[in-house]
Amino acid sequence: MSDPGRKDIVGYSNHLSVAPGDRLEVKVSTYGPQSYRADIVRLVCGDDTPGGAGFAEEEIGSEVDGDYDGRHQPIHTGSSVYVPPSEHFAGLAVLTVVATIWPTRPGSGEQAILGTWSEQERTGFALLLDSSGALALRLGDGAAIEQHSSGTPLQARRWHRVAATFDADRHVVRIQHRRLATRADLEKPASRVEVEATTALAGLGPSATRSLSMAAWTSEEDDDRRISGAHFDGKIENPRLTTERLSADEIDRLSSCEPEAFSQEVVGAWDFSHDISGDEIRDRSRHGHHGTALQLPTRAVTGSNWDGSEHDWRHAPEQYGAIHFHSDDLYDAEWETDFTYQIPDALRSGLYAARLRTATGEDHVPFFVRPPRGSSTAKLAFLAPTATYMAYANSRLHFQAPGMEIMNGRLTLVTDNAWFLLEHPEVGLSLYDHHADGSGVCYSSRLRPILDMRPRTRLWSLNSDTHILAWLETAGFAYDVITDEDLHQEGPELLEPYRVVMTGTHPEYYSAAMLDGLHSFVSSGGRLMYMGGNGFYWNTVFDPNRPGVIEVRRTEDGTRAWKAEPGEYHHSFTGEYGGLWLRKGRPPNLLVGIGFAAQGFDTSSHYRRRSESHDPRAAFIFEGIEEDIIGDFGVIGDGAAGEEIDRFDTRLGSPPHALVLATSEDHSSTYMLTKEELFSNIPGTSGLESPLVRADLVFFETAGGGAVFSTGSIAWSASLPHNDWDNNVATLSGNVLRRFLDPTPFEIP
Repeated sequence: MSDPGRKDIVGYSNHLSVAPGDRLEVKVSTYGPQSYRADIVRLVCGDDTPGGAGFAEEEIGSEVDGDYDGRHQPIHTGSSVYVPPSEHFAGLAVLTVVATIWPTRPGSGEQAILGTWSEQERTGFALLLDSSGALALRLGDGAAIEQHSSGTPLQARRWHRVAATFDADRHVVRIQHRRLATRADLEKPASRVEVEATTALAGLGPSATRSLSMAAWTSEEDDDRRISGAHFDGKIENPRLTTERLSADEIDRLSSCEPEAFSQEVVGAWDFSHDISGDEIRDRSRHGHHGTALQLPTRAVTGSNWDGSEHDWRHAPEQYGAIHFHSDDLYDAEWETDFTYQIPDALRSGLYAARLRTATGEDHVPFFVRPPRGSSTAKLAFLAPTATYMAYANSRLHFQAPGMEIMNGRLTLVTDNAWFLLEHPEVGLSLYDHHADGSGVCYSSRLRPILDMRPRTRLWSLNSDTHILAWLETAGFAYDVITDEDLHQEGPELLEPYRVVMTGTHPEYYSAAMLDGLHSFVSSGGRLMYMGGNGFYWNTVFDPNRPGVIEVRRTEDGTRAWKAEPGEYHHSFTGEYGGLWLRKGRPPNLLVGIGFAAQGFDTSSHYRRRSESHDPRAAFIFEGIEEDIIGDFGVIGDGAAGEEIDRFDTRLGSPPHALVLATSEDHSSTYMLTKEELFSNIPGTSGLESPLVRADLVFFETAGGGAVFSTGSIAWSASLPHNDWDNNVATLSGNVLRRFLDPTPFEIP
């Protein structure tokens, strides 16, 4: 392992999957060094653990190889809404601003709700929560700044109607807020808080036009970029702005009235129930001050009027007229491109990286080169589980979550990539993390540095998958590489040229289009090798309009790091119900014969052959293998059956004619039965006690002459390199692959 704490360069690219002729844009930031060296390399194996397969890469030589000037490119997190400049926002002398909010971190610093405030120019206005969590109004004319506060902090996770009035003609500022009663309230909401103060300002600055922001204000702005600050954590709905001085009753009517009742003085009345699946913010006033949601705030969230009668936002969008903003939201790091690599026509399909090196540090920006679109160069396709890579992108779970060292049975090894994540939270979160306000992260993007999607990291996701790629190289199997995103976008046609599709170690996150593609492939005679565990588990949605982002709503069950709020189980991008594929009637057993059974991370076990392994149908699988114990070795936990394991179960759709060839045994007490199988908390569900805690090695034939082979373990591939790739796990895997590549049809018995 490289020395921790030395990472002083990181990068990312505009694509994970490219074909010959495509242009890969690589974006780089240095943290101190003034220069760096870039080379395009083919990644053979990313495992540099002691006793592991051994790190291996090949320099291929490219026109972009060379030295580059280093520069630091910052990342600015935090979601907001931006409304372009308008003459209606400038030079205001009378205004009333209104919103309904559900703050989640009041008292954690200044948080803007709505306004035209510019820190740089010291002009405009901002309705905000001050550092104590009280509602405040900030005003500035470029010379003087005033801030008036109610002095009463707002309750967290409660709905409040907030408003402020500025009247320069009468030299009056009025601030008011009250907590709204909801259908579940048993306590009486506090009475309205109202504060009146005197203002000395005659207006809000001389600018002819000014933009307006929600959930943030403008900190810096130039011709190239606008930087926001004072980001709001929580939900906002029904923001309104009018050039009238309104009473308390008039403020309530403005919040709830229909567009036809808006007067000409209503400058903006923004409706967040419009375009929930996109980023357009519709202004329903007569002025059409439409805006754009930036950095992916969470949509399809319940509003103050949600009554529980409808859980699908598409059926009652008026009850989902809120947006949940976070100060740590991030969709696109928006770095400038440092160099562009055009994929050569003759470049072989596989896993590559832009290797970035300073005098003291290194980073790899990985990308997959697929064959030319519409063609193939081999009969085997390795299907890289890039949706899973994105789901775990920059996960802190393995070194920050409580109890992880107890679960793992060892001290946590903190690599240089992990240190970088600890020191640079601005690179964004994974779907296993929580936002700063405690809410679960439901969006993940690849348009940012992803520190755990790298070689020389812990053996998980991409790095673990390089064991499979290195084995294919060593064993001499020709293969193409395609990705989840390719399959989602192109469907079954992408797989048609191939006889065999091989998964990675952990294809956990799957979209409906991806599942449909694999089902179509297998049912039409294709052969599928499932080389991992905990696959095809979470219903995953790709944004059809914004590239490089996925969404997962963790609903009422499943092994999960967080759960969605009530009423927020449907994905915002498409409206699909979230959660487990099992809960949607598509358990993984239907596709690969097994499904998630248990997880544990201290040690891995082995498989013991069952009587079915001697069935003539399985003779090709065990050719050259005499021993009963399979995989009592490996880089992950010293065994082939470990980490997350899958079990055969006909109740969940495992084919009755399938052969369960081998079953794991002797798992430790840290291996616990997956919670979706439990109806209550009961003893006897660990690996020491429950026969349901096991991995099953399964083979079965399918209609159309196809077949499926499933290992049921994330750790399986980590046993391939043992004894210089000469072992019964590698032999068995090779036997299966050679027969699957043979065009002779399989027959269902």
